[in-house]
Amino acid sequence: MNPLPNTSIPQYGITSPISLNYPTAKDTEISTELEAILRKNGLFEAESESRKREIVLGKLNMLVRKFVQTAFIAQGFTEEEAIRAGGKIFTFGSYRLGVHSSGADIDTLCVVPQLVDRSHFFTIFFDMLKENSQVTELTAVPDAYVPVIKMHFDEIPIDLLFANLALSTIPEDLDLLDNSILRNIDEKCILSLNGSRVADQIVRLVPNIGTFHNALRCIKLWAKKRAIYSNAMGYLGGVAWALMVARICQLYPNAAPSTIVARFFSIYYQWKWPMPVMLKHIEDGPLPVWNPRVNPAERNHRMPVITPAYPSMCSTHNVCASTQSVITAEFLRGSQITLNIEHGKGKWEDLFAKSDFFSRYKVYLQVVASARSQENHRIWLGFVESRVRMFVLKLETVPGVVASPPYPYGFEKTYEDFTSLEAAYFNKADKEGEKFKFYTTTFYIGLDIDFKDIKDKKLHIERPASDFKRILLSWDGWKEDMEVLIKNVKRSELPIEVYEGEARPPIKKKALPKKRVLEEEVATPKDVGTPQYSEDVVKKIAIKSDLKSKLPEPTQVDQIEVGHLLPSHSENFQTTNPKKKVDIKVKLTSL
Repeated sequence: MNPLPNTSIPQYGITSPISLNYPTAKDTEISTELEAILRKNGLFEAESESRKREIVLGKLNMLVRKFVQTAFIAQGFTEEEAIRAGGKIFTFGSYRLGVHSSGADIDTLCVVPQLVDRSHFFTIFFDMLKENSQVTELTAVPDAYVPVIKMHFDEIPIDLLFANLALSTIPEDLDLLDNSILRNIDEKCILSLNGSRVADQIVRLVPNIGTFHNALRCIKLWAKKRAIYSNAMGYLGGVAWALMVARICQLYPNAAPSTIVARFFSIYYQWKWPMPVMLKHIEDGPLPVWNPRVNPAERNHRMPVITPAYPSMCSTHNVCASTQSVITAEFLRGSQITLNIEHGKGKWEDLFAKSDFFSRYKVYLQVVASARSQENHRIWLGFVESRVRMFVLKLETVPGVVASPPYPYGFEKTYEDFTSLEAAYFNKADKEGEKFKFYTTTFYIGLDIDFKDIKDKKLHIERPASDFKRILLSWDGWKEDMEVLIKNVKRSELPIEVYEGEARPPIKKKALPKKRVLEEEVATPKDVGTPQYSEDVVKKIAIKSDLKSKLPEPTQVDQIEVGHLLPSHSENFQTTNPKKKVDIKVKLTSL
């Protein structure tokens, strides 16, 4: 008797695949077209740049070892003991996943022995970097959720995290996926290690690494072009996008990259959030893991995407109602475009069209972070950027605000020879006094407004604005030259730099109902009396009369109350409610 064929289906991740189909000739052709577009956008690095990155990482690794030696000797150890202590650089993020593009930063992790602590990292090592001639744009952010040093090393941008392990020395063959290294270390170190551990797990859990690479390159490019790539601003960061693509790869293990991208959009548009996206079952252990049944705060995670490395965490905890609505709309758009591409009715360039954020809303808030020195500006900028999401959350609670999504990228500008930031930014007549240079970065928040249920037709955001200012100015790292301005601006007066070299898009005005032209009219001599019309034309006249009677009456003027009124800075524009066109008077604020 012939043995029965093996009908078992291989399982990748927590469920069986949706399809095991291999690519058709058409799928391969579409994927080739996709790769050509990705190459055109610089998403494949030249060999010379790859070698330069390796050299830079080697130099950084030597600096870390020297840093550990210096810290050990300062504590009374011999030079031989200091050398034996070790120290090592690990990579994570897009570089570790193999999808970094030309000019992209490298996410790195500095792993050191127990006797070297985080204070050494932000003093001894920071000073070593400051003295290195190849290091520029050096910034320390010790109070970030994950403390980091940012820099350019030989023109390569690098983000460097820190973790000290409960080990006397760091061996060269250290395996970061060994759970034992997580013992007796603090939460910040666990968070720092998580990046490398997650990247290693992703690489192991995807069925076809080549397909994963091109699909992820596509999604990252799309997310950046559509302005939804930023964990700090409440959208999704690189880790979350990678996990979501990896999950689609598990569900379609044999599919072409173009198919993975198309299914990515169609599946996530219909995803039943807050059902989590996971590559593997959550591993239990002594450390707390993501579990909304046990941890009440985690029940508020709107789009949970869970990391596969122990201890499992939610990589999308910053997503709020405003950003989720934007992301979901982009999933729908992507699904429609990729469906057209599969049917030969669309092209990949359509998917990567630039975001319409600055033509989507009629009202915007500007958050301007300023300092009088470049170094202080970099420090202040990093902190303000990490807190903009808090302002968004506060705005969401204001009656009349439907959504308040932020733009994920800031716009830098320098003003010279002004006595105050207000005079520079608002182009006001300057007064006599000492002149300064102001380094500024402006962040934007779009306001979708609906006054339907607001009796006084006013939007009161002075309290969220003042609360946000208080959060910023109470920061321990705040210095006297650090300032913040909050200003509301209508769409037609947005500065030209937000369009990044493109022409300002025309504002679409709602067309008034045009006078209907009668398609049939029986001409009669002047002495015949009333002209005669056909039955169809009589019906059209009746419809026209009915429509005219239903036109809305003019509404009263509405107001947005932002804060203290600056002289000569009142503007008139309209709300974004498509059902109600209202004029609103806006008051600008300086906080």
